[in-house]
Amino acid sequence: MLGPFQWRHKFRAGCSRWTIPREMILKLLSRSPEHLSAKEIYAAVYPFYPGIGLTTIYRTLDLLRRLGLVHRISGADGQGCYELKKVNGKDDHHHLICTECGRIVDGRDSFKEGLAILRKMAEALAKKHGFLITDQNIEFYGLCEHCQKASSR
Repeated sequence: MLGPFQWRHKFRAGCSRWTIPREMILKLLSRSPEHLSAKEIYAAVYPFYPGIGLTTIYRTLDLLRRLGLVHRISGADGQGCYELKKVNGKDDHHHLICTECGRIVDGRDSFKEGLAILRKMAEALAKKHGFLITDQNIEFYGLCEHCQKASSR
């Protein structure tokens, strides 16, 4: 996980200014085990930095995504949720998204078996289409265990 010094370096390398709101958003994402929406981030940051606006949150999240610091996960309702990327790139995982309640689960277990297959597929696609793949995000949609039980009642 990157620390504040490395974050600042990434910002400078990306020709962006280091600001207090950006630092606060990164710190929040680094401490949260959850996937947070822009509105949840706003609600958490606003009490400590009342001058921040929701537009600033959205712009910052877009910048962080372009700088390669965060992943955007598409929730079941179409709203994006964000998580901080691991610095070493060894945090490959997929997401299980409940279309009923919107819960997002990180699928880290049993992923190593499929990783080699995914890499081969990515290499083949990149070669076929002359594409440079710089990132990937795998999302599975369905019903979580809780919503399955609730719908069977």
